[in-house]
Amino acid sequence: MQDLIRKRPGVISTRVGYTGDDSLANATYRNHGNHAEAIEIVFRPEQTSFRDLLEFFFQIHDPTTKNRQGNDVGASYRSAIFYTSDEQKRVAEDTIADVEASGLWPGKVVTEVAAAGPFWRPNPSTRTT
Repeated sequence: MQDLIRKRPGVISTRVGYTGDDSLANATYRNHGNHAEAIEIVFRPEQTSFRDLLEFFFQIHDPTTKNRQGNDVGASYRSAIFYTSDEQKRVAEDTIADVEASGLWPGKVVTEVAAAGPFWRPNPSTRTT
């Protein structure tokens, strides 16, 4: 997913990590509590909008499966949007409503919308395959 997003026009950089759980600092691959695996996206708003990024997000993952993406299961694989402003929150909620109304997905959209918090980059050497 990161590779697809980083190739979008206006995207400056991306990085993968964990966010969404205030009870655990310094999340790692093996110890990330209730954090969600996430992609931090830095983009140029004059080239692509937050809405454009969200529309792409909803095309490349299933927002109707609770705590699951593909074969990965658990709270860390939940569908979530972490916003950095009230405007981004509004856009996220509006986009979810539009996706829900579109009928493109067979179930109800369960994507969480939450304020962005600390973002932890896991140490790659701790990941197992």
